[in-house]
Amino acid sequence: MKKNSKDNDKALRARVRLFGNLLGEVLKEQTGDHVFDTVETLRRGFIKLRLKHNPKLHAKLMVLLRTLDPDTLNFVVRAYNLYFSLVNIAEEDFMHQHRRKQVRLGLRLWRGSFYDTMREFSKQGMSPDDLQTLLNRLIYMPVFTAHPTEAKRRTVMDLQRKIFLLCAELDHPEAKGIERDRLHQQVKSVILSLLKTNEVRTTRPEVHDEIRLGLYYFSTSIFDAVPLAYRYLERAVDVNFNEKFPDAPVTVPSLFRFGSWIGGDRDGNPYVTHEVTTFAVCSATQTILQEYLDRLAGMDRVLTHSCRLCPEIDLEGLGLHQDAVELGLASPENSGDSFFTEEPYRLKLRIIGQRLKHNLDYVTALLDKKPINLSAHAYAHKDQFLSDLYRIRDTLISTGDQLLADGEIKDLIRLAETFGWHLFKLDIRQESTRHTQTVADILKQLQPKTDYMALDEAGRMTLLTQLINKSRHKAIDMAALSAESAETLEVFKVKRELIDTISRECFGTYVISMTHAASHVMEVMFLAVLAGLAGKRKSQWFCDIQISPLFETIEDLHQIENVLSVLFENPVYRELIRVSGDLQEAMLGYSDSCKDGGSLASVWSLYNAQKRVLSITQKNGIECRLFHGRGGTVARGGGPTHESILSLPAGTVEGQIKFTEQGEVLSSKYSNTETAIYEITMGATGLMKASAHLVMENNPAPAEHEQVVAELATYGEKAYRELTDETPFFFNYFFEATPVRELGLLNIGSRPASRKVGDLSKASVRAIPWVFGWSQSRHTLPAWYGIGSALRAWRQSHKDQPELLHTLFNEWPFFHSMLRNTQLSLTKGEMTIAREYASLVADQAQALPVYDKISTEYYRTLDELLRVARVDSLVEIDEYIGTSMMRRNPYLDVLNHIQIVLLRRYRDDSEPEAERQKWLLPLLRSINAIASGMRNTG
Repeated sequence: MKKNSKDNDKALRARVRLFGNLLGEVLKEQTGDHVFDTVETLRRGFIKLRLKHNPKLHAKLMVLLRTLDPDTLNFVVRAYNLYFSLVNIAEEDFMHQHRRKQVRLGLRLWRGSFYDTMREFSKQGMSPDDLQTLLNRLIYMPVFTAHPTEAKRRTVMDLQRKIFLLCAELDHPEAKGIERDRLHQQVKSVILSLLKTNEVRTTRPEVHDEIRLGLYYFSTSIFDAVPLAYRYLERAVDVNFNEKFPDAPVTVPSLFRFGSWIGGDRDGNPYVTHEVTTFAVCSATQTILQEYLDRLAGMDRVLTHSCRLCPEIDLEGLGLHQDAVELGLASPENSGDSFFTEEPYRLKLRIIGQRLKHNLDYVTALLDKKPINLSAHAYAHKDQFLSDLYRIRDTLISTGDQLLADGEIKDLIRLAETFGWHLFKLDIRQESTRHTQTVADILKQLQPKTDYMALDEAGRMTLLTQLINKSRHKAIDMAALSAESAETLEVFKVKRELIDTISRECFGTYVISMTHAASHVMEVMFLAVLAGLAGKRKSQWFCDIQISPLFETIEDLHQIENVLSVLFENPVYRELIRVSGDLQEAMLGYSDSCKDGGSLASVWSLYNAQKRVLSITQKNGIECRLFHGRGGTVARGGGPTHESILSLPAGTVEGQIKFTEQGEVLSSKYSNTETAIYEITMGATGLMKASAHLVMENNPAPAEHEQVVAELATYGEKAYRELTDETPFFFNYFFEATPVRELGLLNIGSRPASRKVGDLSKASVRAIPWVFGWSQSRHTLPAWYGIGSALRAWRQSHKDQPELLHTLFNEWPFFHSMLRNTQLSLTKGEMTIAREYASLVADQAQALPVYDKISTEYYRTLDELLRVARVDSLVEIDEYIGTSMMRRNPYLDVLNHIQIVLLRRYRDDSEPEAERQKWLLPLLRSINAIASGMRNTG
């Protein structure tokens, strides 16, 4: 099904035009004719240049840009940034309304909807028992991170949300005449507020700010989206299964979970301390407890049953007698019936609320660093809270109030089952060398004669196994450790404390980045033993930590089988896995593997790594959960979630999936409840389809198809490494022809751009600024470079198989997803603009050969992709994305040319510092605006 018809696109274009006109009115009223006329002259001029290149017009527009003063440039850049925000809102609302229309008309719902998925399962012959087995195995867990850097401010997102909600009113058929004018004025007033709001942060955010922003999405959309998603899933199951098989009804278990790295990811971020981790966990608990209290207050106005009118209400079933005893309140046994008021449900709700408030007070005191004892009247854990909610639901059902049982109490139960006491599972991440150094530091106290750093891998594994197996260790003198080692060990201690005081579920896995060897995992397990997170109690093993090795580079992905084999063959580690649930999580890094060897080598290495992980875990009787470290952009493993999950190797998803949701992806997916429901739905149905092999026949990709990609990956990696590793001057080109150096001046993230200050090598630069820099300058090369060369080389060496690549594109989800993502990145690339950025490089004699190499590969990739897909343009592969970029390109052209002018001025060392600083603010604003226009940062 096409996402756009001409009629639908006409409606979207009309909305974009309306927003553009309202923005123009605000600009003219607030800034005068000069700014408005400048914005219009540039807009119309670059639209004409898109239609037909005109050197004279281009020169005239560049003269205009160079004559603008800093204040005018500020307004111009902000105007275009605001325009892109409005386009983004219009497109998001358009897709939402398109889906709603399908529902209203009773049409077949979109691919990936719950209804479409359940109908597909039913047609495939899945039985109710099979579906129940499948649903019971599912855990869908997006993990929110603060990286890549989020360029939007929370204040700005709140205002944008208002416009999104006004879109629904504008879409109403009765929005005509005076009512339409009123709505236009409301939109215009919000646009005015946005124009008056500083979209660029004046100070760099602290990790605390990033934590609060992550929590913002839960309160803004997710708390409403999750119960609704469950309702839609239940309805789809009822229509396609339960109505057909009423004797074997399928129930929908709690399958959504959420994770976070914000406040736990300390790899390369010195600002994430153990105190910050405590703040993240307590803030999350505080947020969810407050949500429960707010919802209880709402139900207090609904469940107003009177015992006089409803004498059949089971007070014992509600647990009111037990509450009276436990809380020391009046009861029929000790002081008449004063405890039992006329409205038992309201009383029960208030008792629940009072108990929750004790829990909230306890967590708030921890957050304020004024710890208090947990009240005896508080809930000891979430199961007690859930038990009380179940009592209300079951009592309502028993008295014939099914309709009320299916109302707000059901939604609250879904929230409690999903979010518990913890809201999300906070993962901890640290780089492997930090653990190695900490273990070496600690052993100077425990075994002074042992030089841990001098041991080989086998020696380290033997020693660590002995240390973990030892039942007791002497106390560590924290003051004798280096500051880094002491902080590393403190994290484990804090984890132990928070598990004991908040919830066993408040932490997810301990992720070890740059895992190269099995000892890197055992080092973490040893540190966990020292902190009381694992070890032996009365000769019995216990383990309250799950460790997830992260394999990031191409070489690491190839070593994954060896690392896991050594671990599973170690009797101590195997026993610790057993007592922790026989589940091994392994994290796969998309960003660094793509930066390392290019997108083709990355996706193929990841594909094979997943198969190898599953093979070895199954061989050892261990359940496997793969954690996909996807970025927001295609170059970092991004792309539509549903298609991404379906493109995973057949049979490798065993009911659970975990993946990172990053940066601008959070704001585009979770700023609005309506879109959040769609994203949760699409991800969950992707998981269902990818896990269907658990109950139905599995159809793995043919070996000859996999061989094609293996060959393509070899060709692609060779071409990519020739550019990034062997081309002289390439990294000089990167740092001069992109705004990557200036990104560090934009206050959009707490983490440094490079792992090592001053090291501008490929190994040091982080994947986020790597992709961000190429994206801003319209090269977008990390996502596509080498694919054209690979497709052409394969085609020329397999002339006897002219149809095979096209067949793979049509029939194999993995191959289709890979090339569709290539299409997305090519659509956002623009070699004529990239050539303008290349002019920023001081040494043009060395810069031009680099640009020529990039440009040649771009057009080669474009040509080969169109040939494989058998289309004439990129728009035909994905009409929605293609037309969206066509709509944006003339406006992006303006911003790119402004940025180039500003980069040239800001980097001009011959000018006084004060003169250069005048251009910094509009330059930083241009980075924000281009990110908004392209809908991605890094």
